[in-house]
Amino acid sequence: MSGADAEREPVGGGADTEHEPDPILQAAHAWLAQDPDPETRAELTALIDAEAAGDAAASAGLAERFGGRLAFGTAGLRGELGAGPNRMNRVLVAQAAAGLAAYLREKTPSDRTPVVVVGYDGRRNSDVFARDSVEIFAGADLDAILLPRLLPTPVLAFAVRRLGADAGVMVTASHNPPNDNGYKVYLGGADDGAQIVPPADGEIAAHIARVAASVPVSELPRSLAYRTAAETVVDGYVARTAAVAPATAGADGLRWVYTAMHGVGGETFTRIVEAAGYPAPVTVAEQIEPDGAFPTVAFPNPEEPGAMDLAFRTARASDAELVIANDPDADRLAVAVPDAEAEDGWRRLTGNQVGLLLGWRAARLVAASEVPPGASLASSLVSSPGLETVARHYGLDFHATLTGFKWISRAPGIVFGFEEALGYLVNPETVRDKDGISAAVAILGLVAEARAEGRTLTDLLDEFDETFGFFASDQISVRVDDVSTIGRIMAALRAQHPARVGETKVKQVDDLLQGVDGFPRGDVLRLRLKGGARLIVRPSGTEPKLKLYLDVRGESAADARTRLTALEAGARDLLAALT
Repeated sequence: MSGADAEREPVGGGADTEHEPDPILQAAHAWLAQDPDPETRAELTALIDAEAAGDAAASAGLAERFGGRLAFGTAGLRGELGAGPNRMNRVLVAQAAAGLAAYLREKTPSDRTPVVVVGYDGRRNSDVFARDSVEIFAGADLDAILLPRLLPTPVLAFAVRRLGADAGVMVTASHNPPNDNGYKVYLGGADDGAQIVPPADGEIAAHIARVAASVPVSELPRSLAYRTAAETVVDGYVARTAAVAPATAGADGLRWVYTAMHGVGGETFTRIVEAAGYPAPVTVAEQIEPDGAFPTVAFPNPEEPGAMDLAFRTARASDAELVIANDPDADRLAVAVPDAEAEDGWRRLTGNQVGLLLGWRAARLVAASEVPPGASLASSLVSSPGLETVARHYGLDFHATLTGFKWISRAPGIVFGFEEALGYLVNPETVRDKDGISAAVAILGLVAEARAEGRTLTDLLDEFDETFGFFASDQISVRVDDVSTIGRIMAALRAQHPARVGETKVKQVDDLLQGVDGFPRGDVLRLRLKGGARLIVRPSGTEPKLKLYLDVRGESAADARTRLTALEAGARDLLAALT
């Protein structure tokens, strides 16, 4: 909230407010008049009444909700549930659906009806937002298709291609806090089922803005003439994903644990595991069923401290060899292995470690079948540089992209892509997006191969280091209450580039806002340090966080750890000096 908002007079107070209606209050009443949701209507009514009674907190709450609007961008929409344009709610979703429908009409030849497919996960209001969307799409004379029930995000991404849709919408906030929801948009046709990128995001946003300014949601045409997708769509995803790595003899007797993190991955993944021939996992019973309240975790994100504690407890009780976790919409994957040196006997592998193992697997598979021209590995620029070393080793192309699978999935010739935030694309001919389920099947395949040789995933990591070099990575994530803090830190870094990070000299600073190496412009700073180390700083695209990515390469595993520890200390000192 800006200083001006913080200091504004309560609505109805002050010397001149009876002659000059407060625009925030006007906007709130206009919103109330078109809101079809009894829950958010009651919430907003209570705020208006409290503000009229002089409640300063209610006044500030109205200003925050109506002083801005959730921006529609390359991540679609994502935010906290609640009333007002700066929250996720039925009004905002209806406007987004109508805007997307107008965009699709504009882009589709007049002799053809645009097709759009909608999926949803188990978060609060996901099903409501999905049904609002298909009714509005159908009301705009689009061929609207709703997936048959709550399903993982990768199934929606698959369905866009399977059904030949012009667009897809997934209602999910992925691994965000429990009271968030979101609206992720995919495009078919030439975009091949990938998430939207510029200029499409801006064009869709313009249509949404026009709808919001000109048509009350209550007047948007709706229709129940939408279709429900056949189960064969889900069956197709199951069959193609099971084929990623069918079980071999090394899988016999594998003891492993799976958690869906209160999300929607459990049913689909269980079917795929059976179809691929792997032993059934021991499931984390408290987290296997979809529950949008996420009662056992503070944040339903396997990266967050404590999120996998129940999985580790289950693994200890069942004498497991492996833990696999999906996030709530199953587009991310976490993997953990036994580690006697860890506090609870288990260690979650980093996203970079899993990504490098899967990238190595993909490169070997391509090399074994003769390398097609232009075949490539790809990763976000903040992910481990080790993947490029793998690509070069096997004669593959390599592409670094901006953060997000909307960029990674578009890398030319891609056979595998990953980002360090637990996202992996292992089956690009099936899903042109990150897919935590197909990645889990690929990991099971690696585990089975290793077991057949009397080895483990830890042994494979050691072999990787010996083959390609000792890469080490870490991340510092700073969650803020006021997002303007992030902007101030980024501005300070741009105004005065640091000469050193700790004791290590900064050799070069790349500012992607200025355009670097052909990347689209983005709010990212990349610091190249003496000795080959790297520090990248950027705001999170989905949460109020500033993220710092640290990468080093050492002469040995111990040397890499020492270098990384020093870089982390220097990065934290740099942050402390700026805040």
